[in-house]
Amino acid sequence: MYWKTLFDGIMVGFSASVPLGPIGVLIIQRTLQNGRLSGFFSGLGAVMSDVIYAIIAGFSLSYIVSFIEAQMLWIQLGGVIVLTTLGIKIYRTNPAAGLRRQKAGKHTFIKDFVSTFFLTLSNPLAIFLFIAFFASFRVLKPAYGLAGHMIIISGVFLGASLWWLVLTSLVGLFRSKINLRRLYWINKIAGSMIILLVLAAFTVWFVKAYV
Repeated sequence: MYWKTLFDGIMVGFSASVPLGPIGVLIIQRTLQNGRLSGFFSGLGAVMSDVIYAIIAGFSLSYIVSFIEAQMLWIQLGGVIVLTTLGIKIYRTNPAAGLRRQKAGKHTFIKDFVSTFFLTLSNPLAIFLFIAFFASFRVLKPAYGLAGHMIIISGVFLGASLWWLVLTSLVGLFRSKINLRRLYWINKIAGSMIILLVLAAFTVWFVKAYV
């Protein structure tokens, strides 16, 4: 039973990570500029944030969900400001300066991990995403108990990590073909996409919630 439970968790984690929102665009941009490991560690930051939200969804921590629902507008606005600022920063980033920082040892994988962790954590809608996926895959059952639930959460971690490993590996294959001029335009496109995705997602949510 536990192997099937683990596999179900992997499927949830993998499926929930596939949609390429602003964080996905950021991770692709980092992979192209700084390499596969930078992209993968950035992905792991997103994974750990997703695991936290999966735990809240899986264990039905209703008081946290209620607080997020009550403060959703302000949390969403905070996330929009942070991610839009990030998009502008990436848009204005000089790839040559980034490469110089990397060679000087000022770029670290820990920074990649931590920054993406907090950026992903700024999107509490992930809780409801995992609630939907858990319901769709029918993986949460009272008979599983604490051990079964922890196995599901472990599967979510493995599945999400697998997705970012696959994505950054595939994107990394094209990195050798990217010169500074192309990287310059990639930063422009990535920054613009992050801003547009964030604003579009907020607009759709706001219309559904208040109009």
